[in-house]
Amino acid sequence: MKPTGTDPRILSLAAEVANSPEQNVPVILLRLKEIMNNTPLGSSELKKIKQDIYCYDLIQYCLLVLSQDCSRIQGGWTTISQLTQILSHCCVGLEPGEDAEEFYNELLPSAAENFLILGRRLQTCFINASKGEEKDALLHFFQIVTDSLFWLLGGHVQLIQNVLQSDHFLHLLQTDNVQIGSTVMTMLQSILQIKSGDLLRIEVKTLHSILDEVVFKLLSTTSPVIRSTATKLLLLMAESHQEILILLRLSACYKGLRSLLNKQEPGTEFTQELRQLIALLSPNVYQEVEEQKLHQAACLIQAYWKGFQTRKRLKKLPSAVITLQRSFRSKRTKMLLKLNRQKEEEDRRLQVQLQRQRAMRLSREIRLSMLEVVHPGQVEKHKREIEEKSALIIQKHWRGYRERKNFRQQRPSLTEYKAAVTLQRASSEVSDVTSRELHSQAQEQLQHYFMGRALQERAQQHREALMAQISTNIEQLMKAPSLKEAEGKEPELFLSRSRPVAAKAKQAHLTTLKHIQAPWWKKLGEEAGDEMDVPKDELSVELGTLFIGGTKPP
Repeated sequence: MKPTGTDPRILSLAAEVANSPEQNVPVILLRLKEIMNNTPLGSSELKKIKQDIYCYDLIQYCLLVLSQDCSRIQGGWTTISQLTQILSHCCVGLEPGEDAEEFYNELLPSAAENFLILGRRLQTCFINASKGEEKDALLHFFQIVTDSLFWLLGGHVQLIQNVLQSDHFLHLLQTDNVQIGSTVMTMLQSILQIKSGDLLRIEVKTLHSILDEVVFKLLSTTSPVIRSTATKLLLLMAESHQEILILLRLSACYKGLRSLLNKQEPGTEFTQELRQLIALLSPNVYQEVEEQKLHQAACLIQAYWKGFQTRKRLKKLPSAVITLQRSFRSKRTKMLLKLNRQKEEEDRRLQVQLQRQRAMRLSREIRLSMLEVVHPGQVEKHKREIEEKSALIIQKHWRGYRERKNFRQQRPSLTEYKAAVTLQRASSEVSDVTSRELHSQAQEQLQHYFMGRALQERAQQHREALMAQISTNIEQLMKAPSLKEAEGKEPELFLSRSRPVAAKAKQAHLTTLKHIQAPWWKKLGEEAGDEMDVPKDELSVELGTLFIGGTKPP
């Protein structure tokens, strides 16, 4: 789908590319650089231009040109190096929109791979060149291609893993040329500074190949530039990842690396980095054993954990997908129903409004036509007739509304009446003797129920009265004054109506008096709360004279 509001320069260039012969297309595509350079960086206009370039397949044209033979392209390596710059700048900051999957999964990996292939071609041409000026030009083009690749990787870091595990990149790294090797290792160092975690995601064989090549260049090359770059690169990898450091310390492939590094010539520019690397590779024996154990344990734990997570994810994936689909479909169905209902209500409302407008318009037209026909002297009579008809219509509607309302109110009674009629019809089939027996049984059950309910009500009333009396007594006791403040009539308020309660109170009183009047030697070994035996005759004598509240004397 072509975008709207396309830049006319892009339209003109796309049309020219489509109508021009194949050998002129690379030169025409170079004009994209001028268009992008004239647009401010980071502006929305530049993003729109990049989208137009992608939508009109000009990026694909650049990829096709880069995959062709250099000898067939007008301008040679100069044109190709400029096209790599155009391609990398177009891809960085581009928002592909609907074609995002194709852009990220196909176009970007293809662009990175083409850059590496171009680098290998330039490497071959540089090695085979004999003139110094030609070598300088090819080295300049090679640096432009590597800079374009680095720019592309900086904007799309997900391509770093693809580049690191590419065979073309490994061949570029394994060159014996000082200038090419220094450029490639510098680019690798810059890539790892952006995202060094991808170094552990590549295959183990590829990782060992990269480490072997860096160590080889550090130990076998006499060039100080290569040795310095290799030292910095190896130090960066060892400091960034503990796994690589353990590999350099414990692996049999790098067993003599520390002793060889100690034999390097001192006084060079990279002496400080070299010392840091030697210090990292020089742990004591105990630390080596412990790190080896920790490394093996970490590998085992990671293997089990990754396996568990993978099995758990695979087990939950079908149900999660089904639940997600069900939820999405249910939500979509509800939204569609809601929209349909809203649309139907809106249509109904508009239809009613139109009907009302038409009725009002028709009524007015009828009135006007009648006024034209009626004699002027009969206008008042005609108006009265219309008002009477209107009143009759209103009364008719009002009576209908009232009767319908009354009918809705009487509907339960009608339902009960119909149910009674139905029951009566069903019971009419029973004989008279059976009906009398059923009637007598029903009467007996009703009588038994009402008698039992009366007894239950009296018992409930008695319980409520007792609870009220107890509450009143408790309230009086709570509000009672102390003995010092009590007057003559106040003790009478606390007389109990229960004989057992009065007897118990009198017994407690006599026990307290006897305990107070007893000599001191009888109180030895007793506690204040111990009960004393009181003779029954004393209780009976005293109890006979005790007033029991709520009773009458004999």
